[in-house]
Amino acid sequence: MKKIGLFSLFLILTIFIAACGSKETSGEKTSSEKVYKVGVDTTYPPFEYKDGNDYKGIDIDLINAIAKNQGIKIELNPMDFGGIIPAMQANQLDVAIAGMSITDERKKVVDFSTPYFDAGLTVVVKKDNSTIKSVNDLKGKTVAVKKGTTGAKYAEDNASKLEIKVVQFNDSPAMFQEVSNGNADALIEDYPVISYAIAQKDLGLKIVGDRLNGDQYGIAVLKGQNQDVLKKINKGLEELKKDGTYDKIVETYLGKK
Repeated sequence: MKKIGLFSLFLILTIFIAACGSKETSGEKTSSEKVYKVGVDTTYPPFEYKDGNDYKGIDIDLINAIAKNQGIKIELNPMDFGGIIPAMQANQLDVAIAGMSITDERKKVVDFSTPYFDAGLTVVVKKDNSTIKSVNDLKGKTVAVKKGTTGAKYAEDNASKLEIKVVQFNDSPAMFQEVSNGNADALIEDYPVISYAIAQKDLGLKIVGDRLNGDQYGIAVLKGQNQDVLKKINKGLEELKKDGTYDKIVETYLGKK
């Protein structure tokens, strides 16, 4: 009887240890839940910028709200805009939200969410410039653009037609400075971005002419990959627009329409 009792006790202890091990394994799975690395460009207010140690902007608030709404974990990875798609191709990023215009060229390498913002390009000149009133007045001029943007593509694609010299910069502030200093005659930028920048601070710049196109922004994943999170992003966008959260986020930075 003693031997049988000891054996029974051994079995009970074995089962108990196994059960504990099972719980630990379960806990490990929970702690290793997928964290999606999100590429952002924090030199792009009002969509993305750094305020002290915090990241702020329409894109930052929006992707955080989507993540909360859909119960997904994200990690923001700030970088130059031009490096975001290459980083996705190198599997260093899962998602990108960076005021990224939806274009046919980009669709060859990424899949976009439903559009979340109507933007459009515009021409910007020094405030005291009275000779450039539209894109048609750029002949023989130097035009500043930001690398990797639709503004840069527009300028390069139309350089011969417009007879302009195109100079590229890594970030928006450097591009703005080039024109305000008089080193470039004009710049091409997304309308909401430059409108916000001029309203926030006297950059010595002004917008001229009509918008050059009707760009829309989208959230991107590498083509054919991360389709599960793309579906959640679209679902989150839909729900945030329905419950008014999306409008509140935009109004925080751009005011009411």
